Amino acid sequence: MKETSLQRLLFLSSLLFSSTNQARLTVSPSFSQVFKLDSVSLSCEEDDSSAGWTLRRITTTGQRTQCGAGWGKPAGSSCDISYTFPSDSGVYWCESREGATSNSINLTVSGGPVILQSPVLPLMEGDDVTLLCKTKTTPSNLSATFYKDGSLIRTESTDHMTIHHVTRSDEGLYKCYIISHGESPSSWITVTEKPTTTAPPTSTTPLTNTAPPATTEATPPPPFLVNLIHKVAYHLLVFCPYFISTLLMVSLCRHRPTGNIHSPINQSMTGYSTLD
Repeated sequence: MKETSLQRLLFLSSLLFSSTNQARLTVSPSFSQVFKLDSVSLSCEEDDSSAGWTLRRITTTGQRTQCGAGWGKPAGSSCDISYTFPSDSGVYWCESREGATSNSINLTVSGGPVILQSPVLPLMEGDDVTLLCKTKTTPSNLSATFYKDGSLIRTESTDHMTIHHVTRSDEGLYKCYIISHGESPSSWITVTEKPTTTAPPTSTTPLTNTAPPATTEATPPPPFLVNLIHKVAYHLLVFCPYFISTLLMVSLCRHRPTGNIHSPINQSMTGYSTLD
C-alpha cells in the first residue's frame, strides 16, 4: 500500500507539468524502475538549443532541484547519474529559462531484490508491451506473478508477460512478485489515444468568389458546333458551282444584243399574212 500510494502521488505530480513540444525528455535505460547503484542517463531532446534546457526533479520527499545541485552530472542539456539511490526516486522533467517544460517521467530506484521493468514513456493504443520481472542477483526465467491496480492478472512460467494491442483500459499501476525473492515496487503505465487521420472535407458545390484559373491555350469548340461548320462547308462546296453558273447565264442573257432579227417562224407567219 505504501508503494502504491507513493506511485499515485508521483503520477499526480507529473500531471502538473505541461508539455510544450519544444523539448522531449528521454532516459536510458528506458525503464521506470532501476536497482540501487545502477547508472541512469537523462537527456532533453530539444528543438531550440538557445532556450537553455535544464534537467529538474522533485523527489518523494518534496525537494525540487536541478541537475548538478547535489545529484547528477550536467552535460549540456543532459544529466548523468552514475550511481542511483532510493532518494533519487521522483519526477523528472526539462525546463527552459523562460519556464517552459517538457514531458515528465517517473523514476523509481529500488533497494529491494526485485524490480518491474516497464516502459517509462507512454504507450500508444495498439502497441505491444512486455513487462519483465527482474531480480538483482539470481538468473532470469523464474516464474513470476503480475498485478494491475492491486488485482491479480496472471502467473507466468517465465519472468515476463506480454500485453498485445494495449488499450486505454490497460492503463494503471503494475507490479510483479517472484516466490522466495519478493515483490517489486509499483509503476504506472500510461496509454495514450492513437491519433486519427481525417481527410480534408470535400465540397460538391463550387466555391463562391473564386476566379477560374487563367489559361493560355484556346478552348476547343463544342462537338455540335464542329458538326454545324462541316455541314455548312459541305453545302457551300456542292451548291456554289450551280449558283455561279446561274449567275453567269443571267448575266449573258442581259447583255445579249437586241435587233430586228426575226425568227424563221415569224417570217413564215408574215408570208402567210401577205398571201391572204
